[in-house]
Parts: sequence; structure tokens; C-alpha cells
Amino acid sequence: MAALDSQLLIELFSEEIPARMQQAAQDGFAALIRANLEKSKIEFADIKAYSTPRRLCVHVTGLPKMLAAQVEELKGPATTAAPAALDGFMKKNNILNRDDLITKNIKGSDYYFFEKKTAGGPTIEILGAVITQAIEALSWPKSMRWGGHHFRWVRPLHSILAIFDGEIVPGSLDLGNNAVLNFCDHTMGHRFMGSGAQFCVRDFAEYQRKLAENYVILDRAERREKVWHGVNNAVRQLGHAFTILEDEKLLDEVVGLVEWPVPFVGSFDAQFLEIPREVITTSMRENQRYFSVINADGQLDHHFVCVANMVPKDDGATIIHGNEKVLRARLSDARFFWNQDLKQPLREYVKKLDQIRFHEKLGSMQDKTKRLGDIVTKLQLEISSNPPPGFKSHHDVCEKAAQLCKADLVTGMVKEFPELQGIMGGYYAAKSSEIEGVADAIRTHYSPLGPNDPCPRTGDAAILALADKLDNLVGFFAIGEKPTGSKDPFALRRSALGVIRLLLENEIEINIDTCLHYAVDAYRSEGKTKLAGIPDGLVDFVKDRYKGLLKSQNYDPTIIDSVVGPAINLNVVGLTRRVKTLSEFMKTDQGQAVLQTLKRVHNILESEGKKSTLSNTTLDQKLLQLPAEHNLYQQLQDFIPKWHKLVAEQNDADSLTLLNHLQPYIHEFFDGVLVNDPDPAMKTNRLALLAQIRDETARLLPVG
Repeated sequence: MAALDSQLLIELFSEEIPARMQQAAQDGFAALIRANLEKSKIEFADIKAYSTPRRLCVHVTGLPKMLAAQVEELKGPATTAAPAALDGFMKKNNILNRDDLITKNIKGSDYYFFEKKTAGGPTIEILGAVITQAIEALSWPKSMRWGGHHFRWVRPLHSILAIFDGEIVPGSLDLGNNAVLNFCDHTMGHRFMGSGAQFCVRDFAEYQRKLAENYVILDRAERREKVWHGVNNAVRQLGHAFTILEDEKLLDEVVGLVEWPVPFVGSFDAQFLEIPREVITTSMRENQRYFSVINADGQLDHHFVCVANMVPKDDGATIIHGNEKVLRARLSDARFFWNQDLKQPLREYVKKLDQIRFHEKLGSMQDKTKRLGDIVTKLQLEISSNPPPGFKSHHDVCEKAAQLCKADLVTGMVKEFPELQGIMGGYYAAKSSEIEGVADAIRTHYSPLGPNDPCPRTGDAAILALADKLDNLVGFFAIGEKPTGSKDPFALRRSALGVIRLLLENEIEINIDTCLHYAVDAYRSEGKTKLAGIPDGLVDFVKDRYKGLLKSQNYDPTIIDSVVGPAINLNVVGLTRRVKTLSEFMKTDQGQAVLQTLKRVHNILESEGKKSTLSNTTLDQKLLQLPAEHNLYQQLQDFIPKWHKLVAEQNDADSLTLLNHLQPYIHEFFDGVLVNDPDPAMKTNRLALLAQIRDETARLLPVG
């Protein structure tokens, strides 16, 4: 076979690709190229993908220049199958003559086979189809047509660079309406700072070098580092005490907006700092893509850093002035909304919540507010009867926070900045002189919004956040709006994980089933939704999210399933404690010894095919003859009642100690007793003894 030393370079050059789509597109395109190469039986060493605002690039190394001839054996139907089955097989594989088939005997039956022969030849002749199919298969969240073409792409596609071993790959993309885009060997650099002329390349090194000469940083990681290094250097112009407010999401987006990042420092009127910090940072991040500046006191400063996509001739004066002007208008609007909203207390906005639909089938936001009041009342009573250490909640705070938590949805500020719902409610509650704790509970009741978002840790805030998510889960499951595949329009997976995290991180020992019943009762009391109980599938849905969370924390799936799988009530704090205890035990020498012993018990029973019957076999004490089996039997009589009690109490530490005490007697049994006794009655009795061990220990630690 020829050496695997050739490389393939592909670039799709287009108008600006939205920043949020670039990473997924580069990864998706590389995955499609990989799949097509594997399907075509083309070996390769490595695939790397790149993206900038105007291009997707894939670089494949270690391909052969020539492909060897191949023979693939395709299995067809049995020779005794209906003629239609054979006809379908031949049609699917484009087999024209039945004489081309051969037969082979497999386990006593004859089957048709077809030897599909693929001629060898230059690899470059296959690559055109590999690339075209990948381009056509790449999906986008949104796409468009342009000109008179029928082909859809995220933005107008200008050229397709495709170079293999220094040569242009023969091929083209059909745009429709008699238009094609032929593969080529040229591309262009930066829109403003490049030479403006096309340049040709023959390999990846030349491609990357010429892009850099034309002010394009191809590698996202390198571009990201340059952006972050640049904005931090820029802010040092203000003094070493000033820093950039870290924002990973904003940084990733800016990386997708520029091919040659150039940062500048701007400012706004310090009087705007009178409005809430989140309003200013949200406006700068969401509308303008500016980085916020923090002063020496940890407070928001009236400066910002913007990142341009070019080096201007006037040292950025025009860019800075333009950005400051736009931001001034944005912040003026925000200050207007802030002042207008404060003209009446937050409680006055509650009256308008009947104008906002929560969901067509679940009523208004005012309806939801009433349900939250019912849920938090029951949760507060339940949790306060057995509160976690340091956990304090107050009925009047929970009730008031539930009443007001959605009121900011009808304020001018939240209508302008929906991202600030809850946050603005907290500010307005504080300005309305509500009782202590209400503002904090309102501010955080949507949290956690993701895996890295902190959970509310005060009792009142945690209870309100819990109630909000329980209402979402029960309501949407009740009307059949369950997540399907990757679609989750109402963020129910996030709600379920939020419930789990709120209970875990606040150490609230309450069953999720009980919590869900409180939400069911709230829906029942309003009489709009007929619910006999927790909607079908909801408990399993939450349980699956919980198991997934544990797996993401690197707990053994076997241990997770043994603890969570059979759980009737989802007390996630208690269940997690059990998973941790078992996991720590299994890491010890004692744990591994117990596990190996139980595996030996399981393997013997499985090899005898007794898994389905031995549990019901009565063990006959009279047939126990040897000291080792007598000892094990006597130990089991003492072990079983203690074991049942400890497992029922979820006292896992003592359960494992007890199990460890039993292990030497099982070893003694294996060393001194022949399980496979020639006497069938003796053999069955000894297997029944082992089955008893297997079935009892499976209550805590199933091995099979």
C-alpha cells in the first residue's frame, strides 16, 4: 500500500457566518468529511477543523495517493427466503445478474452473497464526492437562498477551495438553476485589510501563512487568546487596578465576529452608574458586544472595551466615538425605563400579570403566581419541620416572594431586556421596601440556569426557586409538552436538574415525589387541569436527569443503578449519600475483595443457568454436610435479619461492614466445598445457598 503522506485541504468561503453557529458548523463539517472518508474506505491520520467569520476549513492528513482495489462481501437473504427478498437485495446493491451471486453455508443454512469489487486508483478521483456530499449534508439552524439559486446555505457561498496533494480536487457544488460552484485552489484574506486579490495555495502551511499575511487568524484558539490578551492589555491603559469582567460567552462570540481583533477603550457618562449594574453590563454584552470594566473597589466602571475587526488609520478615534454614541443612546433608554418603573411599587405590577400568557393551556402568569403561592406554602411547612443545618425559611417571606416574583415581566425594563427578569424584580422589590429576604428570593428564583450557575442558598430563595421549577415540570408534562430528542422548548431538562441541584446543594431531605405532588395539588385547586396524580413519565424523567448528573460526577454506573434504579421515592440527598458511601467502599481493598467474591457467586449461578429458578428453591438444612457449608448457613441466619434492618434504614456504612464480615465464610465455602457435587440434590442445595447470598446482597450491591 502507498504511504499515507498526502493531505487534503478544504475551505468553504462565504459571507459572514453568525458567531453562534461557527463552532458547531466547523465540528459538524469535519465529522461529515470523516464519515464520508470512512464510508469510502479511505484511510487517514488526522482531521482538524477551523472557522472564522467568513470561512470553514478542514485539514486532513495522512491520506494515500492511490487506493488499492477492494472486495466487500455483502450478505443477502437465505436461499429459502421468498423471491421478493432476493429481488430487493439485488435492487438495493445494483446487482443486475443473479449469476453474480454466490452461496455460503452459515450454521447449517445457505445464504446468498455478493462480492462487491471496487477498483483501485487515484484517491483524488473519489474526494470530489466526499466533499460535495458533506457540504450538502451540513445542517444550519437557519439557512437562505441567494441569487436565482436553489441551494441553501447559512450565507451566500462564494468559493470552495479543495486541494489534495497540491492539486485541485475535481468536483463542484450544484447551486441549482444551471449554476455550479467549481472547486478551486484560491481564496481571499481579510475583507478590509487583505490585499483584496485572490491568492492560490498548494497545502495547509501555505494556506495558513498567506491568510496571516492577509490579516486572518485561522485558528479559533489562537484568535481567542489574542482577543483576551488584547482586551486585558487595553484596560491597563486605565491603570493596573482596573480589570475586565470575565464573560466566557461574550468572549466566544467576539472570537466569532473578528478575523483580526483590535481592542479599544471607550467610556460612558458616569451618571449612568446610578442604574443597576446588570442593566449596563447586559446592554453592553447583548447589544454591543463590549467587555465591562471593573475598578479597584470591585465596582462597575464607566469604561468599556470593544473589539474591532481592523486596524483603523485614526488610532480608533472614529470607532470609539461611534460606539460611545450608540451606547449612550442605549443607556439613556435604560435609565428612562428604570425611572418609569420606579414610579409605582412592584406590587402594583402584579395586577397586570393576567395580560401575560404563561401557556395557552396553563393560563396566565397571574394563575402561575397563585400556584406558586400554594406550592411554597407546603414546601416551607414540610422543609421547616426537618430543616438542614443552617437552613432558615419564613412563611411570610416565601408567600410574599411568590406573589411578586413574576411582576417584573410587565415592567418597561424587562420588556426591553428580557434577560433581566427576576434580577430587576429583586431591585424593584428592594426599592418598594418589601420585607427582608423577598428581594433576594425574587432575584434568584430562576436559578440555576445552567450547570455553572450557582443555586440560591438562603432558605426562602431556594424554596421559591424550587416551586417555580416544579410548577413548570408538572404543568408541561400534564399537557403533553415533554422534551423529545434534542428539542426542549420549555427547558424542562434544565428545570429537572434545577430541582435536583436545589435539593442537593441545600441538603434538603425531601422526596421529589412529594414536591411534585404539591405542584399537582396547586393545579388541581385552580380547576383548570385534570390531574389524577403526577403526570406519566415525569418521575422517570427526573430520575434519568439525576442518574445523568451522578454519572457526570464520575460515579460508577453500576452503583448508580443499584441505588437509584429501584428507589421508590427520590430523596436525592439520601440517595447521593448512599452512592458516595458505596463508591468509597468499592475503592478500598475490602470493597474489591467483597466485589470479587460476589462476582464469583454470580458467575457460578449464571453458568448453571439457575438465575430464574434458584431464588424459589427451598434450601434443605439436612443436606448440609461439610463444616464450611454449615458455617456459611449459620452465618446467613444471623446476617439476613440484621442486613434487612440496616438496608431498610439506609445505614450503608454498617451494611457494608456486615457484608465484609460475611465474606470470609463465603471464601471458606468455596475452598472446602465442591459446588458441582455428583449428587444432584447436593449440588442444587449448594447452589440454593449461593442464590440466597446473591439475592440478599443485591438489595444493596447487585453484581450481575
